[in-house]
Amino acid sequence: MTVQNYFPAAGSELEDIGGGIKRRVTAYADNLMCVEVHFETGAVGALHSHPHEQITYILSGRFEFNIGGTKKILSAGDATYKQPDIEHGAVCLEAGTLLDIFTPCRADFLK
Repeated sequence: MTVQNYFPAAGSELEDIGGGIKRRVTAYADNLMCVEVHFETGAVGALHSHPHEQITYILSGRFEFNIGGTKKILSAGDATYKQPDIEHGAVCLEAGTLLDIFTPCRADFLK
């Protein structure tokens, strides 16, 4: 992968992934990726797992997260950590935006 150092927001668009969820890959390299995810109230990030480590920072809104079967309600300023292969998901209780950080890069998010 060619190294890119700048990722202007003007050069990317929100991708509608359905169900009241939109995302934008904000920056990435082979070993790291940052993704902005917008949720409408009631939108569900279905339970899933992947081999990547993930940190989620809640920029705005209110969400019920389920990580490994444990549920917690979090809001702006809170964060989560998901180790590789743990089942996780979220329900949006109040419209908001998440910032997801993955390592390594989620190649499946790139077009």
